Amino acid sequence: MAMCCLICLPLTVSADPKGPVRVLDADTWGVGATQVRLFGIDAPEKDQTCKTAQGSVWSCGAWATSQVRDRYQGRIASCEALDTDRYGRTVARCTVDGRDVGRVLVTDGQAFAYRRYSMDYDLDEKGAAIRAAGLWGSEVQAPAAFRASRTAPPAPDPACPIKGNISSKGKRIYHSPGQADYDRTRINPSKGERWFCSADAARAAGWRPARR
Repeated sequence: MAMCCLICLPLTVSADPKGPVRVLDADTWGVGATQVRLFGIDAPEKDQTCKTAQGSVWSCGAWATSQVRDRYQGRIASCEALDTDRYGRTVARCTVDGRDVGRVLVTDGQAFAYRRYSMDYDLDEKGAAIRAAGLWGSEVQAPAAFRASRTAPPAPDPACPIKGNISSKGKRIYHSPGQADYDRTRINPSKGERWFCSADAARAAGWRPARR
């Protein structure tokens, strides 16, 4: 996951993806030619660590990705597109061999129910926690909390705090202080991203405002 975090926006929904799976991380897949963010679940980021009951630290994010890749890589997924997130990924509910992938991963403790967006897998997660399945056998921070802890550094010039970000699909989006994803949005000048001193300057340069 990599998880940067999921924010669903009222954008045009893509066609329903179907095809062989490429596991990018536990909750983000390539399905055919489409990058899919699995609906209703959240998995540890690839660099996230957890702690066992004995106090040992282990790479639970890499483990979750590996487990999901071993299970689904190359198999055929059929997905129902539900939304598009701010990174241009299709948010979708997917099945493999007729089984809801999100439910399988939450039940087996390889991902968590993402209650911010859906309660569909709430009971599945509670069952996994009772059984100490997968991630529930360790002390683990919620992936969203882990992402929030990696807050981006402040603007180099306090007078120019607006972040001009470029999405994975090349869309130029600017984030103003106080918006939902402002704190965790990082600016990489080598990708063409930049800081702006005003919203007018960002719009004039071809960036559009973030919707939240």
